[in-house]
Amino acid sequence: MLLLYVMLASALALCDALVSNPPNIVLIIADDLGWDDVGFHGSNEIWTPNIDALAYAGVILQHHYVAPICTPSRAALMTGKYPIHTGMQHGVIYGAEPRGLPLSEKILPQYLKELGYKTHLIGKWHLGSYKKEYLPRHRGFDSHTGFITGKIDMYDHTNAEKGMWGFDFRRDSAVAHDLFGKYATDIYTNEAVKVIREHNGSVPLFLMVAHSAVHSGNPYEPIRAPEHVYDKFNHIKDRQRQKFAGVLWKLDESVGKVVEALQTNGLLHNSIILFTTDNGGAAAGFNSNAASNFPLRGVKNTLWEGGVRGVSALFSPRLVSNSRVATQQLHISDWLPTLYGAAGGDVSILSNIDGFNQWETLSKDLKSKRSSVVHNIDENWGIAAITIDQWKLISGTTYHGEWDGWHNSNRRDGEYKIDLIMQSTAARAIAKLGLMPDKNKIMSIRDAASVKCSNDSVIICKPLEAPCLFNIKEDPCELRNLAESEPEILHKMLTELSEVNRTVVPPNNKPVDPHGDPKYWGQLYFNFGDFELSNSNPTGIKSCNNS
Repeated sequence: MLLLYVMLASALALCDALVSNPPNIVLIIADDLGWDDVGFHGSNEIWTPNIDALAYAGVILQHHYVAPICTPSRAALMTGKYPIHTGMQHGVIYGAEPRGLPLSEKILPQYLKELGYKTHLIGKWHLGSYKKEYLPRHRGFDSHTGFITGKIDMYDHTNAEKGMWGFDFRRDSAVAHDLFGKYATDIYTNEAVKVIREHNGSVPLFLMVAHSAVHSGNPYEPIRAPEHVYDKFNHIKDRQRQKFAGVLWKLDESVGKVVEALQTNGLLHNSIILFTTDNGGAAAGFNSNAASNFPLRGVKNTLWEGGVRGVSALFSPRLVSNSRVATQQLHISDWLPTLYGAAGGDVSILSNIDGFNQWETLSKDLKSKRSSVVHNIDENWGIAAITIDQWKLISGTTYHGEWDGWHNSNRRDGEYKIDLIMQSTAARAIAKLGLMPDKNKIMSIRDAASVKCSNDSVIICKPLEAPCLFNIKEDPCELRNLAESEPEILHKMLTELSEVNRTVVPPNNKPVDPHGDPKYWGQLYFNFGDFELSNSNPTGIKSCNNS
């Protein structure tokens, strides 16, 4: 009788969610998370029970492509456009670089505000900060607690880059000195829970929690988490990987608390939650980090699957078909039209974008609206990659090929702690909606989401010498270069890439401005372009255009 009551209550809640318009939208973005760093892809090494619970109750996005590095990926998410069409395709924005995501671009929170949403950003921005017009509060967010550059130390909240060093943490326009020494992930979690608790449920919520984790910090100690957390992972003998596991554990804990807060405050039944990484993992010491993309090839800032195939899952009671692996081809640029459409917006007004509205596709398990993904075209680095149907073309590579291999060994030995998932904070919250699958279903989904490589012999690819071609459906690990055996497919792919190349706009990168060095501004990163330095006193402010 009790079970029947729970099922009836869950059905009524789901019905309410379907007729309520619009839904709450929560984006949880991990930074540099690797394919094999989560349990739902088959790893037994690091436990991610809350992230796994969210994935199993929703849909695992098995072919969700992101950009190979941070700024381009976030630009695509916000604009619905490939970075090649906004000038954001080459590398990242530095704190003292006088540029940002072009102001001509209308971005996701601005669209959602027009639909009546309250919009909040917590954590990382990294889309320009040298003038106030480029900051989150001027680009559609009602509030921002977090940082504006590409990375920070998890405790002291400073960023060392390009020979510069400065503090980077704020509440809106005010420097948050009082948060110094507090662990960044905990700050984001507490702020997210506070936003949810104080939200007026009569209006829809857009909450973007953009984590620092698991990006490495400053060179003096690049991987940091509370010491007691490391003890959970004594089975990991590699000390850096053990510390990485601690950072990820705190991220996973945060996901659980956010889901719980949504449920406690009556918002979860009418919410869409997207969990995704911004790019592939920084593995095997890349960026002094210890992620794993096993068994995929490459790392962050490469165009191999390990660099652009992103860990992602979508949860919502609004999904018609859930608890499955979604094999549809997706790109991070799809989320602007997808979320805008799910929110009740008229997607037809989104002109000149590269993304597709994939809500019905994902909700009802239909055929993807896209058949191709342009991973990047960057003439500065001499690289390009495109996937069309099952075929992927790669031309050129970064770092002279140093990171083109398969890094880290199989991390699937040991036992999968499924009880941790069922007892997790997220699972308990989701179970109250009647949407948490049982253990047998979970293990079936997990098996389907575990990438398995071909046992065929390797056919060598040397992308600096000639373009390489892979059947990515049969060979997701990019072991067999078929460029010689499939000349017609190769020609077709090269022709298509050439056509796309005609639409590319030049990268808008600019040299770092010495005046942006935090040493001139009280050791702070901020919108230095709104100020002038005194010639007679290079450490003092001459005049202020606007703060």
